[in-house]
Parts: sequence; structure tokens; C-alpha cells
Amino acid sequence: MNIKTPENQAKALPAADMENLLSELMHYRHQSEQLKKINSLYQRMAGILDLPAMIEAYSIWLMEFIGHELIGYNNPCRQRMHMFCSYHGPKRRLAIKLAQETLEQSPDNATGIVSEGFHVHKWVFDSAEGCGHLVLLRKGKPLSEEELRFIDESLVILAEPLKRALEYEELFAQARKDNLTGLPNRFVFAERIGSIVEQANRHGHPLTLAALDLDHFKAVNDCMGHLMGDKVLQQVTEALKKQIRLTDLLVRMGGDEFLLVLPDTNMKDARHLAERLCVAVEQLGIVTDAGKLAVSIGLSEWKNGMDIGTWMERADDILYQAKANGRAQVAIN
Repeated sequence: MNIKTPENQAKALPAADMENLLSELMHYRHQSEQLKKINSLYQRMAGILDLPAMIEAYSIWLMEFIGHELIGYNNPCRQRMHMFCSYHGPKRRLAIKLAQETLEQSPDNATGIVSEGFHVHKWVFDSAEGCGHLVLLRKGKPLSEEELRFIDESLVILAEPLKRALEYEELFAQARKDNLTGLPNRFVFAERIGSIVEQANRHGHPLTLAALDLDHFKAVNDCMGHLMGDKVLQQVTEALKKQIRLTDLLVRMGGDEFLLVLPDTNMKDARHLAERLCVAVEQLGIVTDAGKLAVSIGLSEWKNGMDIGTWMERADDILYQAKANGRAQVAIN
């Protein structure tokens, strides 16, 4: 019996048909490899919720297939930009500066531009927002047409996780921010105070907590209405922020109560600042039937061995000493 094996069948094919068959096999093999690569991107993106981690994961994934020095993403609609760069030192600063300038320019695609020795490639995400831009910097040679097509395919996959990350970050930021004043809320205080205290203890630096409560704020709400009360809280917030440093943590705890954490600040310096805060609120010139709007402040300096809860209670007790002593003043422990 003469059994035809695949090998025998292949040998029986005309040369032209054999060439077409091999070409199709190579095409399907290439498609299969591309699909595996894209599926691995799906797996990397799964579970990542923040933008920096997502850009880093994408760059590391892409590096396996297409060499590059930097991946950058910018979403001007949401004011979010992040870079992941494999360089260090001056080279890193140069690459990031170039990427930032590219991302902030016209949103049109830019492919193959050469600047500072880098081949710069830029894409615009096709989305409802229409404002997501990605840039890739590469030393050496520009991306080939095949590499560009591969990245185009990968960006279709990346678009949805990026949208998810931006939405998550927005929700996370809202949950940590006081909607009325824009200040961090009590959740941020609880999250950060432990590490602030730990750092002060480790380096032996002074640390002071200020408890603030507005005087006659209830009269604002009672006589002028809650809408005016909200406006007053916003004005007070802006006045306080102008007096403090970027390293200080001002938190709205609720109502007209605030906490101010002052790292690297002893009691003497904290008192000077608190007195300026009193003046800043008084200068708003808000007068109620009960008296002029002002702020009372209690200061408590951190001591080794204290409990954070006890420290907060101490600052609160001192605050109400200021209230009892006539308001619109600073009291210390």
C-alpha cells in the first residue's frame, strides 16, 4: 500500500505552490508570535491602577521587543504627566526635558524627528477625551515600519488601562481631599502623621502640631447663611495657605476645625507662625453679629515617648484654653 505522508505531499507540490504555502505558514507564525506578545501586555496591565506604575510596566514590556530609552505620557485634560527613563544623571535630565517639550507641543503625531541625538516618536490616543499623548525616545536608529505597527497595536491595548488608571487616581484624590476647601482631609492626616513623627524621631528634629478653630463662625452660618459660610471657609483656607510652607501639612478635619503639622519647627517658631495666621484671618475683615471672625490656635510640641492620640488631644485641650482666655489668640503647652 502506498501511503502519502505530508512530506510526500509537500514534495509532490509544484515549486510555486510550495513557496506560497511556506509564505502563509510564516505569516501565521508571525501573527501567532505577535498575538502572544500582545497577550503578555494584557497580563502586565491587569491589576495596575496608578499611572506611574502603568507607564513603567509598559516600557519594561516593550523593551523586550523594541529598544528605547524613554517612554512618556501626558494627559493635559487631567494635568497628568509621567516619564519612565532608563538613563541616570545628566542623560536622564536631558531625555526627560526633551520628552516633556515634545509632549507639551502640538498634539499632532511626530514620527522620526531627531533631537539631541534621540529619535523622537509621538502618538495621540484616539479617545473621547482626545488628549492623551505618548512619546518614545530612542538612541541609534529610528523605529522601523514594522516596529511602528507593533506599537500602534499595543497602544490599542494600553488605552483602556490608561483611562482606568486616570479615573482611579481622580477618585482616589477626591477621597483624600476636602471638596469645599481643596485641603487634604482627615484620611490624609491619619495616613501621613505616623511617618512624619517617625522621621522627626529618627533625625531628632522638632515637630509641632497646631489645632485651629474659627471664632464666631457659627454666627456666619446663622446670620448670613450656609452658602456664605462655605465662602468664608474658602477665604480662610487661602489666607492660611499663604502663610505656611510647602512642607507643612494643613488639614481640614471638619466644620471650622483645622490641624496644621509643622515639621522642623520648635515651639518658638511655631508660635510666630501661629500669630501670623491669627492676623491673616483677622485681616479678612468678616464681621458677624457675635463679633469679628478670628481664629484660636493651640500649639503642642512633639516629645519622644508620646502617643499620637495623646498629642492630638493635648493640642485640642490647649486650643480651648485659647478659646477660654478670650479667643483670637495662640496658646501653648
